[in-house]
Amino acid sequence: MNQHNPSGLRAIRAHGAAVPRSWVPAASGLACQVIGLLDLLNAVFPGFRRSRMHGLLGDLPGGVTTLAAVGSLTSGLLLLLLGHALRRRKRRAWRAVVALLPVSAALHLLHRHEPAAAAVPLVLLLVILVHRREFYAAADPRTRLRALAGLLGLGTLSVLLGLVIVSVHPASGDRGPAMAERLEQVVYGLFGAEGPIRYTSERAADLVGWSLGTLGLLTALTTAYLALRPETPDPVLGAEDEARARALLDRCGARDSLGYFALRRDKSMVFSPSGKAAIAYRVVSGVMLASGDPIGDVEAWPGAIKVFMAAARAHAWVPAVVGCSETGGEVWARETGLDALELGDEAVVDVPGFSLSGRAMRNVRQMVKRIGRNGYTCRVRRVAELDDAERQRIGDAAARWRGTAVERGFSTALGRFGDPADDGCIVVTAHRAPDPAAGEDPAGDDLKAVLHFVPWGPEGISLDLMRRDRSADPGLNELLIVASLEAAAGLGVRRVSLNFAVFRSALARGERLGAGPVLRVWRGLLVFASRWFQIESLYRFNAKFQPVWEPRFLLFPQTRDLPRIGLAVMRAEAFITLELPTVGRARRRTPAVPSPGRAENQPSG
Repeated sequence: MNQHNPSGLRAIRAHGAAVPRSWVPAASGLACQVIGLLDLLNAVFPGFRRSRMHGLLGDLPGGVTTLAAVGSLTSGLLLLLLGHALRRRKRRAWRAVVALLPVSAALHLLHRHEPAAAAVPLVLLLVILVHRREFYAAADPRTRLRALAGLLGLGTLSVLLGLVIVSVHPASGDRGPAMAERLEQVVYGLFGAEGPIRYTSERAADLVGWSLGTLGLLTALTTAYLALRPETPDPVLGAEDEARARALLDRCGARDSLGYFALRRDKSMVFSPSGKAAIAYRVVSGVMLASGDPIGDVEAWPGAIKVFMAAARAHAWVPAVVGCSETGGEVWARETGLDALELGDEAVVDVPGFSLSGRAMRNVRQMVKRIGRNGYTCRVRRVAELDDAERQRIGDAAARWRGTAVERGFSTALGRFGDPADDGCIVVTAHRAPDPAAGEDPAGDDLKAVLHFVPWGPEGISLDLMRRDRSADPGLNELLIVASLEAAAGLGVRRVSLNFAVFRSALARGERLGAGPVLRVWRGLLVFASRWFQIESLYRFNAKFQPVWEPRFLLFPQTRDLPRIGLAVMRAEAFITLELPTVGRARRRTPAVPSPGRAENQPSG
């Protein structure tokens, strides 16, 4: 079972009787950041050293931990990093601070001979040791190797560059410095101290000093970042977890239209202690991001949520949920205290009540008839009815029509097509024979568009993929959806979930008569953003089929976490694909025949 239960989670359970004192990590982190800020001021602004604030700095740990301005700058930035990690209860940051505080106290005694000033870091050390259980967040063991590799690699590069810098600047004296002296100068300079070499001008000495100090600063900050960065496990849905999740969906899959998307194989999964509920998630940029509602028995949801939140606390991940229903949001909020934001609406069409007749369906009806006259036909089949060649043909066409360099999707995408485990899915294809009179190859492929639906319990399906040939006639997507809805009853389907419309209610209310100025401005911003993202177009497209709108929500701990969570969602959905280089970690490869999420679906015909 793919559950994260390292030492940090065991520590929570072992000391479960103690109520976490949130002020201890927050106060410790703030103290480190204040000290770091004062160090930065001391390093950057020379006049600050003669101010009253500089006198107070001598009574704080870290104020005398540097030998030069560059060292002070390095110390300040490192303390800022440690402060952030302490606030997130990182055990490794706590250990670093525990090691640094006695050093700071010793420096006060050795260099300033002030026992009172040396007592300050010792008092802080005592407080942190007494409340050591507050700092339980586990770190990724791989970050130690990355930090060590970064230190060795960047340290070696800094020394080599430092030797070049020292060698090209003339030193005073008749003979040039020996290699041992140059190396000593570089090592001292990387730590912000003066070396044995004296230069012909003050300008050359400053240039060498600041250059070496900058190299040392970059090396130290990079190493600290690699050591303190949050754990990001490789998201993999194992065969055992997938089998258990499928069993839960067989029993309770009708409750949530997004339940089947929990079977994406680039997600991890945690289960309730009873095994009757599970939550699919992925860790992105330090955010533990769950998608949709928990799957399984609603009565067992709280147990799965508690396991999820314990794992988030154990690793200092920010917990968040994207795309949950109103019922799911209420359970999450009740069990965790998370706040909720309405993210948009899901379009659900009732199959027995759908009809092309009536004035409201006039445009769709005319478009479908026109496409039919142009020679397009549709086929609606279970994936189980496709042979291997047909599966490969449709998968290749979908990949060819993708339109983006990377696959998109997380919360509303399965991420694959034609897998034997997904034989219950439904595929709808549009075909038109090549027209030689129009210059088309008579032997060309007649496949022009494809829809892919995943099961939503025994009587529902949920749209996963919508792709078409860019050269096909407008209105083809409307034809495919109408064909799906008309054939649904024969397949035992009574409800169909279509695309998800982000901020649909704001767009709908903002265009009504009497809408307030704030709502109109918000709608205007959404319309403006629709130039780059499918916001208004998806809403308009879905509205053509007279759906029932089901709200979906984003749950988050605090408002200040929203930017970080928003970035994580964008990365998970592959709208942001920038990957920072990592050391000692191979990136997971994309499946051979993947599929995109609804975010990439093409709304217009």
